[in-house]
Amino acid sequence: MSKFVQPAIMTILAGGRLHGYRIVERAAKLPPFSGSRPDPTGVYRALRMMERRGLVVSAWDVSDSGPAKRSYQLTDHGRECFRRWIDTLDGHRRAIGKLLHAARRAAAGIKKNTASN
Repeated sequence: MSKFVQPAIMTILAGGRLHGYRIVERAAKLPPFSGSRPDPTGVYRALRMMERRGLVVSAWDVSDSGPAKRSYQLTDHGRECFRRWIDTLDGHRRAIGKLLHAARRAAAGIKKNTASN
């Protein structure tokens, strides 16, 4: 599931700027994480890598009440990359569906072969 951290972050940030801890919270609600909280260290590592690649930008939010928090948002390049990720994920979904269909046919063949032996 680690390969899905970047598209999960992009999915979350498509809604607008967020603080890192909010990204982690929202990621836990996405299907790849099955309701379990993703490793925050991995999410922050991915955010830093995405920032180096120009996919996101970050800024410090300083308020009078509480510590400064880093917030992130997608760049234009990040939004284009996100659109490519959607196409890639859709291709994976179709390929997995075809593989699953073939596996079910093969499993049905195993049952028939076992029954006739």
